[in-house]
Amino acid sequence: MLSTISTNNAPGAIGPYSQAVKIGNFLFVSGQLPIHPGTNEMPESVAQQTKQSLENVKAILEAAGSDLQQVVKTTVFLQDMNTFAQMNEVYQSYFSGNYPARSAVEVAGLPKDALVEIEVIAYVPDNN
Repeated sequence: MLSTISTNNAPGAIGPYSQAVKIGNFLFVSGQLPIHPGTNEMPESVAQQTKQSLENVKAILEAAGSDLQQVVKTTVFLQDMNTFAQMNEVYQSYFSGNYPARSAVEVAGLPKDALVEIEVIAYVPDNN
Protein backbone atom coordinates (compact mmCIF):
# COMPACT_ATOMS: atom_id res chain seq x y z
CA MET A 1 0.00 0.00 0.00
CA LEU A 2 1.33 3.41 -0.98
CA SER A 3 1.01 6.35 1.42
CA THR A 4 2.46 9.82 1.65
CA ILE A 5 4.24 11.15 4.73
CA SER A 6 4.11 14.76 5.82
CA THR A 7 5.30 16.57 8.93
CA ASN A 8 5.44 20.20 10.04
CA ASN A 9 8.87 19.42 11.56
CA ALA A 10 10.43 19.62 8.08
CA PRO A 11 9.91 22.24 5.38
CA GLY A 12 6.84 21.74 3.22
CA ALA A 13 7.18 20.76 -0.40
CA ILE A 14 7.90 23.70 -2.71
CA GLY A 15 6.39 21.95 -5.70
CA PRO A 16 4.16 19.07 -6.76
CA TYR A 17 5.77 16.33 -4.65
CA SER A 18 5.50 14.72 -1.21
CA GLN A 19 8.03 14.95 1.60
CA ALA A 20 8.13 11.15 1.46
CA VAL A 21 6.29 8.16 0.05
CA LYS A 22 6.01 4.86 1.90
CA ILE A 23 5.38 1.61 0.08
CA GLY A 24 5.52 -1.61 2.06
CA ASN A 25 8.42 -1.33 4.49
CA PHE A 26 10.34 1.23 2.44
CA LEU A 27 10.29 4.99 2.67
CA PHE A 28 11.49 7.23 -0.15
CA VAL A 29 12.31 10.68 1.23
CA SER A 30 12.42 13.54 -1.28
CA GLY A 31 15.55 15.65 -1.45
CA GLN A 32 15.67 17.88 1.59
CA LEU A 33 16.96 21.41 1.26
CA PRO A 34 18.59 22.99 4.31
CA ILE A 35 15.58 25.13 5.15
CA HIS A 36 14.67 25.45 8.83
CA PRO A 37 10.96 24.56 9.09
CA GLY A 38 10.25 27.16 11.78
CA THR A 39 11.93 30.15 10.19
CA ASN A 40 12.19 29.25 6.47
CA GLU A 41 15.80 30.43 6.73
CA MET A 42 18.77 28.64 5.21
CA PRO A 43 22.21 28.62 6.88
CA GLU A 44 25.19 29.85 4.88
CA SER A 45 27.93 27.22 5.19
CA VAL A 46 27.94 23.76 3.64
CA ALA A 47 28.44 22.22 7.09
CA GLN A 48 25.43 24.04 8.55
CA GLN A 49 23.35 23.28 5.45
CA THR A 50 24.24 19.58 5.68
CA LYS A 51 23.18 19.54 9.33
CA GLN A 52 19.83 21.21 8.55
CA SER A 53 19.14 18.93 5.58
CA LEU A 54 19.80 15.88 7.77
CA GLU A 55 17.63 17.28 10.57
CA ASN A 56 14.82 17.63 8.02
CA VAL A 57 15.39 14.05 6.83
CA LYS A 58 15.39 12.87 10.45
CA ALA A 59 12.04 14.58 11.14
CA ILE A 60 10.42 12.93 8.12
CA LEU A 61 11.82 9.52 9.06
CA GLU A 62 10.45 9.89 12.58
CA ALA A 63 7.02 10.92 11.22
CA ALA A 64 7.00 7.65 9.27
CA GLY A 65 8.08 5.51 12.25
CA SER A 66 11.69 5.11 11.17
CA ASP A 67 15.04 6.69 12.03
CA LEU A 68 18.49 7.38 10.64
CA GLN A 69 19.71 3.90 11.61
CA GLN A 70 17.20 2.44 9.14
CA VAL A 71 18.53 4.45 6.16
CA VAL A 72 19.79 2.12 3.44
CA LYS A 73 20.73 4.64 0.71
CA THR A 74 21.44 8.36 0.52
CA THR A 75 22.08 10.70 -2.36
CA VAL A 76 23.87 13.95 -1.62
CA PHE A 77 23.70 16.73 -4.18
CA LEU A 78 26.44 19.34 -3.84
CA GLN A 79 26.68 22.63 -5.67
CA ASP A 80 30.47 22.35 -5.46
CA MET A 81 32.35 19.04 -5.02
CA ASN A 82 35.18 21.02 -3.40
CA THR A 83 32.92 21.20 -0.31
CA PHE A 84 32.69 17.41 -0.03
CA ALA A 85 34.97 17.21 3.03
CA GLN A 86 32.90 19.76 4.98
CA MET A 87 29.68 17.95 4.09
CA ASN A 88 31.18 14.55 4.89
CA GLU A 89 32.35 15.59 8.36
CA VAL A 90 28.81 16.52 9.38
CA TYR A 91 27.21 13.63 7.47
CA GLN A 92 29.25 10.97 9.26
CA SER A 93 28.21 12.33 12.67
CA TYR A 94 24.57 11.42 11.90
CA PHE A 95 25.28 7.73 11.31
CA SER A 96 26.90 5.42 13.85
CA GLY A 97 29.38 3.30 11.92
CA ASN A 98 26.82 1.23 10.01
CA TYR A 99 26.77 3.66 7.12
CA PRO A 100 24.15 3.49 4.37
CA ALA A 101 25.08 3.19 0.71
CA ARG A 102 25.67 6.66 -0.71
CA SER A 103 26.11 8.62 -3.89
CA ALA A 104 27.44 12.17 -3.89
CA VAL A 105 27.20 14.25 -7.03
CA GLU A 106 27.97 17.79 -8.05
CA VAL A 107 25.08 19.59 -9.70
CA ALA A 108 24.90 22.82 -11.67
CA GLY A 109 22.41 24.29 -9.24
CA LEU A 110 19.89 23.50 -6.52
CA PRO A 111 16.52 25.09 -5.66
CA LYS A 112 16.76 28.30 -3.67
CA ASP A 113 20.49 28.37 -4.50
CA ALA A 114 21.19 25.83 -1.74
CA LEU A 115 24.68 24.35 -1.44
CA VAL A 116 23.46 20.85 -0.52
CA GLU A 117 20.36 18.68 -0.81
CA ILE A 118 19.99 15.16 0.61
CA GLU A 119 17.51 12.40 -0.24
CA VAL A 120 17.24 8.98 1.40
CA ILE A 121 15.66 5.57 1.14
CA ALA A 122 14.93 3.95 4.50
CA TYR A 123 13.42 0.81 5.98
CA VAL A 124 10.33 1.18 8.16
CA PRO A 125 9.94 -1.64 10.71
CA ASP A 126 6.67 -3.60 10.69
CA ASN A 127 5.42 -2.11 13.96
CA ASN A 128 4.94 1.24 12.21
